[in-house]
Amino acid sequence: MNKHLITTLSVGLALQFAVSATPAFADDNAEPPAAAPARKPNKLDGQPAVRNRLLLVKGRAELTPLFESTINADFRHIVGGGAKLEYHFSDMFSVGVVGVFSTSIDTGLVKKIVPTLPMDHDPTKPREPTRTEFTQHLNSMPIHGAAYVSLTPWYGKLAAFSKAFVNFDFYFQAGVSFAQLKSSCDASICSDQHPGETTTNAAGDPVPPDDNPNNDAPLNNGARVGLYLAGGIHVFLKDFIALDLGVRDYAFSDNPSGADFNADLAVKKEDSRFLSHLFVGFGVSIMLPAKAKRTR
Repeated sequence: MNKHLITTLSVGLALQFAVSATPAFADDNAEPPAAAPARKPNKLDGQPAVRNRLLLVKGRAELTPLFESTINADFRHIVGGGAKLEYHFSDMFSVGVVGVFSTSIDTGLVKKIVPTLPMDHDPTKPREPTRTEFTQHLNSMPIHGAAYVSLTPWYGKLAAFSKAFVNFDFYFQAGVSFAQLKSSCDASICSDQHPGETTTNAAGDPVPPDDNPNNDAPLNNGARVGLYLAGGIHVFLKDFIALDLGVRDYAFSDNPSGADFNADLAVKKEDSRFLSHLFVGFGVSIMLPAKAKRTR
């Protein structure tokens, strides 16, 4: 009995599998399936990410009277004022130039060193500079500036007590720096015009180097060209006026002390190094035209 039941179930399953595996043939008279309804266009296609956003810099020129000062000077702080002129092709990309006229102020380090130096040469310390030799070898930076490209990747709003709102943006700049350096070492102090070299006297006899860097020219004046990097923030008080706070690095070859840095007993070009001249600045930016555009 069980044997016949198992046989009957096996035959039934085989027939079911055969029916399900048999391909279906299309009916020539059957109507084709209805086409899917067309997708409605997205109303947000091509729309701006932020509606009615103020384009605070796009297509505008920026004029910024500014003040800046060094924050990493060893011997003389450079403090001055100038201006930045920039044109914004878009909210993100712009080009500009900055120029500053400066004066110099002795740092606290110089004020500590000078009282320790002798007024006149000390025969027991032949290589120690006098106060005049030390201060006249230091240089200043009457003019400096840069030409650059700027990237403004971030913008937003600041709120105070949920009532006062101001727009802001962050920018980064990179380009070419330039500077005019100046030292005041006169001929009575810097008399050795060929430091570290053997010279000849009037009779043609060789004269060895004096191994005294204090009477060498400091070689730290003249024009310099280098690298410029900066970053800052605009805080918009109105659509066309913003506070500009920035940090700028003018990097170029310099020897601020004008002294024998590599200790070869002579002041040479090799004593100059590629140095960062770091400034912090504050300005007021005026955007022209005065009226800012809005997105749709």
